[in-house]
Amino acid sequence: MTRKKTTKTPATQVPHINFPIVGIGASAGGLAAFEAFFSSMPSEGNPDIAFVLVQHLAPEHTSLLADLIQKYTKMEVFEVKDGVVVRPNCVYIIPPGFDMALLNGTLQLLEPTKSHGHRMAIDFFFSSLAQDQREHSIGIILTGTGSDGTQGLRAIKSEGGMVMVQEPTSAEYDGMPRSAVATGLVDYELPLSEMPSQLMNYVTHLLGNPNSSVLPEQEKERESALKKIFILLRTHTGHDFSQYKPSTIYRRVERRMVVHKIETIHKYVQFLQQKPVEIEELFRDLLIGVTKFFRDPETFAILKERIIPKLFEDKPAGSTIRVWSSGCSSGEEAYSIAILLYEYLEESKQHYTVQVFATDIDAHAIAIARAGVYPLSIATSVSKQRLKQFFTLEPDGSTYRIHKSIRDLLIFSEHDLIKDPPFSKLDLISCRNLMIYMSAELQKKIIPMFHYALNPNGILFLGSSESIGESSDLFSTLDLKSKLYMRNDHITGNKYKNSNTYLLPVKEIHSTFPERAMKSLSPKKLPLRELTEQALLQQLAPFAALINEMGDILYLHGRSGAYLELPSGESSTNNILLMAREGLRRDLTIALHNAIATKEIVRSLGLKIKMNAHFIIVNLTIRPVATGLNTLEDAYLYLVILEEASLLDSEQAKQGVLRAFAESDTPDANAHLYIAALKQELLSKEEYINIAKEKMESANEKLKSSNEQMQSVNEELQSANEELETSKEELQSTNEELSTVNAELQTKVADLSQANNDMNNLLAGTGVGTVFVDHQLRILRFTSEARKIINLIPGDEGRPVAHLVSNLVGYTHMVSDVQSVLNTLVPKEVDVQTTSGRWYAMRIFPYRTLDNVIEGAVLTFMDITEIAQTREELVRANEALRLAVVVRDANDAITVQDLNGRILAWNPGAVRMYGWSEAEALAMNTGDRIPQELREEALHKVHQLSLSEILEPYHTQRITKSGEVIEIWLTATALVNEFGKVYAIATTERTKKSVNDSKMGEGNVQTT
Repeated sequence: MTRKKTTKTPATQVPHINFPIVGIGASAGGLAAFEAFFSSMPSEGNPDIAFVLVQHLAPEHTSLLADLIQKYTKMEVFEVKDGVVVRPNCVYIIPPGFDMALLNGTLQLLEPTKSHGHRMAIDFFFSSLAQDQREHSIGIILTGTGSDGTQGLRAIKSEGGMVMVQEPTSAEYDGMPRSAVATGLVDYELPLSEMPSQLMNYVTHLLGNPNSSVLPEQEKERESALKKIFILLRTHTGHDFSQYKPSTIYRRVERRMVVHKIETIHKYVQFLQQKPVEIEELFRDLLIGVTKFFRDPETFAILKERIIPKLFEDKPAGSTIRVWSSGCSSGEEAYSIAILLYEYLEESKQHYTVQVFATDIDAHAIAIARAGVYPLSIATSVSKQRLKQFFTLEPDGSTYRIHKSIRDLLIFSEHDLIKDPPFSKLDLISCRNLMIYMSAELQKKIIPMFHYALNPNGILFLGSSESIGESSDLFSTLDLKSKLYMRNDHITGNKYKNSNTYLLPVKEIHSTFPERAMKSLSPKKLPLRELTEQALLQQLAPFAALINEMGDILYLHGRSGAYLELPSGESSTNNILLMAREGLRRDLTIALHNAIATKEIVRSLGLKIKMNAHFIIVNLTIRPVATGLNTLEDAYLYLVILEEASLLDSEQAKQGVLRAFAESDTPDANAHLYIAALKQELLSKEEYINIAKEKMESANEKLKSSNEQMQSVNEELQSANEELETSKEELQSTNEELSTVNAELQTKVADLSQANNDMNNLLAGTGVGTVFVDHQLRILRFTSEARKIINLIPGDEGRPVAHLVSNLVGYTHMVSDVQSVLNTLVPKEVDVQTTSGRWYAMRIFPYRTLDNVIEGAVLTFMDITEIAQTREELVRANEALRLAVVVRDANDAITVQDLNGRILAWNPGAVRMYGWSEAEALAMNTGDRIPQELREEALHKVHQLSLSEILEPYHTQRITKSGEVIEIWLTATALVNEFGKVYAIATTERTKKSVNDSKMGEGNVQTT
């Protein structure tokens, strides 16, 4: 594998990473998922990606994951060592018993601070990956139980990275994938086989569009495209992002372009117009916020010790503490503040009403916050004591639910900080890490609004990267590092004189625009009449609300902040009677009651409505509006009109009443009548109020009854959950460890089974009989070939060798030989023969383990029957060779003939005596060299020999090649086979002259 040459960098310098680092997290079932993932990687070329695998492993268990993964990829696979530099085309695997983080392209191992069951190793690594690689970070979540990886996923998305999740239906354990998908932040939800190709496409597009300098012309085009995107977002969602920082918006837009492989921002604008679903996806990408319980623990410690007690100072027991958490996302920070308030109430032993309003523009995040259900990973940021006191483990053991005592303190609602009216009379506002995404101009409007919404000496709590900017005269600093500020009551100058009206409402894009105008994004010219009517409405029209008999708002016109405010309680309330400010509610209720009763226009002039520290004078008009519907309830709606009245108009009205009394002829009588009328009106009002109170008390009683029943049931369930919580956590942790170990063991067993099969086939193929015995000479295992040599059956495993009966002939000291080998560790080899006549080479040698430990002995039997037979044949051949030498070197003619006289052998002595060569002689018959008159006698001799008779040497004649007849002495011997049958005749022939010479020599020797 080709490795890129790297240069050393100083410790303080961040090394340049020009390749993606992909984090992959898995828990139970992860081994099979890793194998499937890497098996699906493209086989050609190198991916130029570094993979970091984070698997839940038992701390005390030695991991085999690196060896197992190496079988499925050609990339190098390592178990991480502390400080290793990440290189492309490598796979790094977390070791057991450590947390792991990425810093400047190096992997750092840390000792875990949490117990194994509460550790969130995937969240920890993904968060560090997001901080280190930012928009280039890529996270993949595979099979596993629990919710580890969900918080890390949010961190990656907040930096503009990409997240891919295994399709839950294809996962062996779907807990982690489903938890990730539930966030709504996942870019790709795919089966394992499709993940690598999609990842490669994403990386190719990502690296193909690196950040580079932008020309002025391109910058203008980008700004123009962003404005069009803002319009599409505002039209589709109702929220205006044009006042957010363009760089932040563009990074998110660019990431969506990479996901969809779109080259230019103009093509992406067209894509948005064609795919409204993508507008929603972009909207959700823009709203990604990284939040967690008690984020910045030091800051929350200061909030608890210094700020929370200050909120209750000078507050009488039973009063209300109002808190607003703006931009609360999924609610973790709002719940954290509520927990601090609850803890203070428990410590102070006093009774106060606490209301925490938590708002965000993300409906999905608000739904999560309202549910109050969070992943197990919150255990890393919530102390054990708070986790036990304020959370309950869900029955499936995969999530925590916020306790009802805390949930009841919070009210969640969708709220746009830019266009919706703020809450008021607040003691604390928390707006952390929201304004960092807003432009400076928008921040200048938001800070005065917070000042307006707070009570005197109210607290503003901002994020670590935020400040009050140029609004230092509105707030005094309590703790600069923690970003805690207190509202100033005395404002110098006229800069914020009308701070309650500083924020203009955002103009809505009407859905009535024709499609052609929407595509071109250019305004259509309106008729003169419509322009005139719109101008008059903006100049003259007061605030108006169309309501039903119950006071529910059906339509609003104009600005409502001066007359209405959100009430305490559920945020879905849109009843004008509950939202009316102080000074308006009573008169509005009476006027609506009269309008419903009389179906006539009712007016109430000169109402004083309290707004912050001053009052405004308004005139109230309620006009019945006939709907034309047949049902009694829907026959009329009511238009509530509120318009500011000048002080002069109010005084003139009062003077007109006084003048009427003065001009009357009987002022006393008129006064008496006027007072009576007022008393009657008061009585009717009291009666109306009493009826309303009775209805409210009846409803409250029913709610209290049902609430008590629910509390009783909830307490029983909570008690049961608390008892099971500890055991479930331990079981879940143990189950994950066992699943991981089991997966590794299954792979190991498969490997061992394969090796065992290979070994059995090898032994069977070689035909070697093998017997394994232990130190006590008990049989452990044996092969099928060994059964032919020793009488063995499958039930003999475990029996001593001495109890067995072998088929060996003449070999009775097998037990002593095996014991001798175990004592001396010197192998021994013996040739043995079975009763069937087959020969075997028996070899006895010690059984050694990989650790060089002797655990018994091995007996092998190799069939050498053919070798033994060959050995015997060699002996016979050697004997025959020696005889052949005698025949070859003898002076006598030695021949062999069959019973028919055909010559079978002809030695050199015969060649010399008769003249025929061996080749010539082998083609002849013995009768050819016997004189005619002696042939009958020769046949008689052959007959005698065939009858195994022994003949004495005799004198006869033979013919040579030259035709000469010579006198010879002939000795004939019959050759007999193993069956005792004569098959040939051997002759030794010597000339008569040689015989005489030999006798004379013998006589001379005797004489001497």
